[in-house]
Amino acid sequence: MEAPAAPHDPAERDASARLTVTSPDQMRELGRRLAKLLRAGDLVMLTGELGAGKTTLTRGLGEGLGVRGAVTSPTFVIARVHPSLGDGPPLVHVDAYRLSGGLDEMEDLDLDVSLPDSVIVVEWGEGKVEELTEDRLHVVIHRAVGDTTDEVRHVTLTGVGERWATADLNALTA
Repeated sequence: MEAPAAPHDPAERDASARLTVTSPDQMRELGRRLAKLLRAGDLVMLTGELGAGKTTLTRGLGEGLGVRGAVTSPTFVIARVHPSLGDGPPLVHVDAYRLSGGLDEMEDLDLDVSLPDSVIVVEWGEGKVEELTEDRLHVVIHRAVGDTTDEVRHVTLTGVGERWATADLNALTA
């Protein structure tokens, strides 16, 4: 994975990171490395086009967190809980693609109840889950669109809130 030049503002460097991923294996590895930074109570929002690699990243998160069950897209079940196989937090994987009601529909999933004890990852959560917590990690995955087999992805991670103010997201670019 290649990292572009670091931002000039040290505060910005602590709150965000940008990197390039060139294969699904690298996206999974990014998930495994990101899992080392996560803890119970963390909300991760994933944004990206269809096929960008959101579920692949989450699969890596699941591997890194050491959870039970194959991490697959929860598009049709909306949410899946993957219990920890060790002493770490469970992973709650949500796909909000089909939810149009914003936080009202999300409240039906009781994510606020799961949040303190779990790592919650929400695909397509932008504009729908921000009110769950002031602290969240927003991961945006950009890919070429149209008729292309290009596997290059540009990933931007932005920590929001006090929880992420001192997190070293740039460590993920190493």
